[in-house]
Amino acid sequence: MQGVRPLKKADKVRLPKKPVVDPEQAARRQQRALGEVEIGEAENGQSLKAGELRARPGADYESGSFVSDDYVEMLKPDAILAFKRPGIQEGVYRKLRLGKYPLQARLDLHRKTVHEARREVFDFIRESEDHDLRCVLILHGKGDRNLQRPAVLKSYTAKWLQEISQVMAFHSAQQNHGGAGAVYVLLRKSERMKEKTREQHSGGR
Repeated sequence: MQGVRPLKKADKVRLPKKPVVDPEQAARRQQRALGEVEIGEAENGQSLKAGELRARPGADYESGSFVSDDYVEMLKPDAILAFKRPGIQEGVYRKLRLGKYPLQARLDLHRKTVHEARREVFDFIRESEDHDLRCVLILHGKGDRNLQRPAVLKSYTAKWLQEISQVMAFHSAQQNHGGAGAVYVLLRKSERMKEKTREQHSGGR
C-alpha cells in the first residue's frame, strides 16, 4: 500500500453512497456556496518501502465497506482533531496528544482522492492491527492551504477514524510530526497481544 512507512460545525455535505460526482467536486460546490501529506523520519532511523507492511493471512475484513463517505462535517485547515473513546485514561490520552508514544507506522495521503484515501485509511488501520502496532501517524494534510476553505481529506479522515472500532483515540500531531496536517492514532491491543500479556503475567505461577 502506498504511503506506508514505519516510523518511522459546521455545514454538512450529503454525498450518495455511489456518487456520480466525485466527493471533492461536491465539497468544492459547497465551498463556493459558502463564500486537501509528508513528514518525519522513522523512530529507529529506518524506513519501510511502500508495500512492505502487509496484513497477515486470515484477516477477515471487508475493504472498508463500513467506513462511510456519505456525510462529513467540514473542518477548517487548522482545526485540532481530538477524540477518545469512553474508558481511555486521561494520562494515556495526554501522552498521545503530546506525541510521547513511539510512532510505529505512517500513512501519507498526499494527492489522494477521497475514495482512494478511504480505502488507504481502512487498510492501514487493519494492517497496523495485524502487526500488533499501537500508535501510528496519518498525514492528511490541510487542504489547499486557503484557511477560508474546508480541509476535505482532513474532515473525512476525522470521521472515518471514529467509525473504525480498532481506533481508541486520536489527536492532531505536534509540530515536529506535522501539526494540524497530521494525526496520532492510538489502536486497541490485538487479541494476540492481550494473550501474550496474560501469559507474561501468569508466567512462573
